[in-house]
Amino acid sequence: MADPPHIRDYSLTGADTSRAKDAGLANADWYHTEVPRKAMKELMQRTDGPAIRDTLLWFALLAGSAWGGIAFWGTWGCVPFWVVYGVMYGSVCDSRWHECGHGTAFKTSWMNDVVYQIASFMVVRNPVSWRWSHARHHTDTIIVGRDPEVACKRPPNVFRLMMAYAGVLDMIDSVKVLARNAAGKLSDDEKDYIPASEWGKAIFAARVHMAIYVATVLAALIWQSWIPLMLIGLPRIYGCWHMLITGLIQHCGLAENVTDHRLNSRTVYMNPVSRWIYWNMNYHVEHHMFPMVPYHALPKLHELIKHDLPAPNPSIWDAYREAIPAVLRQAKDPEYAYRKPLPPTARPYKETVVHG
Repeated sequence: MADPPHIRDYSLTGADTSRAKDAGLANADWYHTEVPRKAMKELMQRTDGPAIRDTLLWFALLAGSAWGGIAFWGTWGCVPFWVVYGVMYGSVCDSRWHECGHGTAFKTSWMNDVVYQIASFMVVRNPVSWRWSHARHHTDTIIVGRDPEVACKRPPNVFRLMMAYAGVLDMIDSVKVLARNAAGKLSDDEKDYIPASEWGKAIFAARVHMAIYVATVLAALIWQSWIPLMLIGLPRIYGCWHMLITGLIQHCGLAENVTDHRLNSRTVYMNPVSRWIYWNMNYHVEHHMFPMVPYHALPKLHELIKHDLPAPNPSIWDAYREAIPAVLRQAKDPEYAYRKPLPPTARPYKETVVHG
């Protein structure tokens, strides 16, 4: 008689946490494509120019679309402006939060910090706790019981994944976490990856964010207008669709409990607009292998190591054609993972898969 399937515990303090540590998956030695030292040094070179250019364009689009949305309020003419504003607020914020959190977008550290704080507020993430959460995500990528940022848990909740594109459920969950933090409470998972010395900072940051949201709601009530909420808060719902379309294909349908990013991450070729919104995070295998390479150097890194990587999906649509069947199969068979073939020029996968 076959053994019953393993029920995964994605919390950071449960049975699978011990399993990951015992299997040597916590803080493991990950596979990396060999890159000449000189080439890597050049790729890791930081500069302010590209990020300043992109940030000024981002702020200009935010300001211009907000002006148009307000100026044409009450007419159909405001709709395209709010569509642009929503994406600039609810989707661009994710990639800016991410790259500035790594400290690689700008060479000047305070610029990274300023944009990180702004983008964290927009994406409704505690800037203190999520900095540490993402560090863990890179240390233990898609390791059950260790990674706090697993988006496609197994078996997947297909309904929730579909609803994610509407942004409502994720917004509710994010605000609940901020409210809990603002009340002075950190979860056991948060206490696991946030150093105790940072707990007070996380609580303070949550209180600042919640105060701004409360002030925004009060302004909308006093002025009897939706405009304050259209500017702050609601764009995280109506404008997050691009963030979800690009973000959910990073790892969904691929392997967990492995130590080779070629098995658990996906690189996807995208159009220039999506790449700008996403800040080249479509080169996701490359980013996870070498997270200190700035976003603007990822295309060069890709060209340098693509001989050792699975072929990229040629489009977002093609990535979904790969990911959707895999996720649906995982709903019935949680042990399944889509395995992308390697080119003849690649070194073999690092076979350290730990099954349930």
